Amino acid sequence: MNKNKIKREMNKLNNIGLQKQDSQQIAEQLNELLANYHLYYQNLRGFHWNVKGVYFFQLHDKFEELYNNALSKIDAIAERILTIGQQPLHTFSDYIVNSTIKEAGKLNDGLEMVKATYDSLTVLLNFERDILSLAAETGDEGTVTLISDDINENEKTLWMLKAFLS
Repeated sequence: MNKNKIKREMNKLNNIGLQKQDSQQIAEQLNELLANYHLYYQNLRGFHWNVKGVYFFQLHDKFEELYNNALSKIDAIAERILTIGQQPLHTFSDYIVNSTIKEAGKLNDGLEMVKATYDSLTVLLNFERDILSLAAETGDEGTVTLISDDINENEKTLWMLKAFLS
């Protein structure tokens, strides 16, 4: 292989050796996930602050646990986007436009909040499964690990929320 061809091939790779084009596609999906996580997070904050009813003590603590967990995932997703050479979304207007999850509004019934949380986690899981497939297909092991760990945790949380609602 001549030097010019090697140089052209190297220019197609990002700083960690992945194809730039593949990383751009993955980053677009990760940014959608990031936007959805931000709406999920903000809804959980509102639920934590506004829950009322017989399950107040249980749910007040649970929503705090969930939003703290979501916050760490938001950071991990944004840092992964940066790691693969792209830019994470970072404005509220971007989050609103790019999120399938919507603002929960003025809920204060604990069971309605748990149902909304369950529905939002289902949306997140669907995004994560799509990202996992693309990342595996393109050899992006870092994204595969990030997303597969998150899928496992979110599936368990869904199971627990479903049990609470039953």
